[in-house]
Amino acid sequence: MTTADLARQTDLEAINQVVATVEHSTRNELPEEFLGLFRADAIWTTGGGKKLLGLEEISAFTHQVLPGGMKGQGLSVDMTVVHVLFIRPDVAAVKVRQQYSKLDGRPVDDESIVFNEGTPLFVMSKEDGQWRLVACQNTEVVPG
Repeated sequence: MTTADLARQTDLEAINQVVATVEHSTRNELPEEFLGLFRADAIWTTGGGKKLLGLEEISAFTHQVLPGGMKGQGLSVDMTVVHVLFIRPDVAAVKVRQQYSKLDGRPVDDESIVFNEGTPLFVMSKEDGQWRLVACQNTEVVPG
């Protein structure tokens, strides 16, 4: 394996760790852990289409919805990286599969709770050796 291959593998592992931290912070309703993944000037579009510009807006929204948003509804989430496109060595577009379940792993089948699969896109940049969320779109997969 070449030095370039090793560097790419290290970056892929770090990117996967960012997504794992998004999953962990969402599952465990940890807003500060989640917010620590973003650049200060990041943009985020929620699954409902709400545009959030900058860490201050992302923080305000996250503190509104994350506490009680998962455990409070008896939900968990799994996030899996399905594709990484390196736009440059320090910029990557990361496609994620987001699946919801009940806390015990059973499918969500309560009609009062609608959490379809998600297909987020995270654009990340490597800043001072650490991968950060820069521009993210959390899109719901519509059945059918």
